[in-house]
Amino acid sequence: MNTASPNNAKPLESMDLWEDFLKERYPEGKTEFLAETGKKATKFRNYETTARPSVREFYRLNHKYQTYDFNRAKREEYLKLNRREMGVWEAMEFLNTLVDDSDPDTDLSQLEHLLQTSEQIRADGHPRWFILAGLIHDLGKILCLYDEPQWAVVGDTFPVGCGYSDTIVFHSFFADNPDSANSRLQSANGVYEPGCGLDKVMLSWGHDEYIYNVVKDKMPIEALYMLRYHSFYPWHREGAYSHLLNDQDRAMLKWVQAFNPYDLYTKDHKKPDVAALRPFYEGLIAEYLPGKLRW
Repeated sequence: MNTASPNNAKPLESMDLWEDFLKERYPEGKTEFLAETGKKATKFRNYETTARPSVREFYRLNHKYQTYDFNRAKREEYLKLNRREMGVWEAMEFLNTLVDDSDPDTDLSQLEHLLQTSEQIRADGHPRWFILAGLIHDLGKILCLYDEPQWAVVGDTFPVGCGYSDTIVFHSFFADNPDSANSRLQSANGVYEPGCGLDKVMLSWGHDEYIYNVVKDKMPIEALYMLRYHSFYPWHREGAYSHLLNDQDRAMLKWVQAFNPYDLYTKDHKKPDVAALRPFYEGLIAEYLPGKLRW
């Protein structure tokens, strides 16, 4: 059963608009934490006032409907991984059927976007598992092909089941989330124990959590953190939720931060030659994620 509302499923004219907004909020090279610098969220808030109406509507829906109960239901619905069996390249071709006809800025396919990211990582000499993480990091967006609305596929992720950090963009939209009226779910720790670790914390549902669960037993832990938390900007860019972290989270933060620039800033490079690159990537896939995977 699909628990997501079918209404207003596509406020964004293009899925890329969310990432374009992220690049405005987080210019390339900005890595300092608000928590470390003492900066207030005022400058961060300024991006809200200039956002496109479609981006504002996307965040309004995301913040209204990403409840604790919704997230539990989505994990029950999807994490049995019983929808399809596909190899990674097959999944990339499946994602390729997600077409943004309304996007005037690019004629690149979804597969080509993935290769842009992984090729820049490869060019910079990173380990093979890092390259593969770049290749597959957005494959969870096939949720859109299961008729999930955009707000349940992309967007900045954040913990549900505890108080919302004021570093989350469009924080005021949480007023419409039913969890805002539940004092148990709005304390600093909420349903979690201090220092429990992110693995025990339920983040808002989307493509990060989905792809992580597809490959979680098959890749190095550094890659798994990249996949699972690359949209968790309140943590890896704003320094929020430190009270829930454990030592492993703190050690892995540098890998998520190392990955983030490739996620945001590699999609304007030249069009990759898919046919020429395919043999290399098929070998890389066979090394870590051979055969068919459950989705």
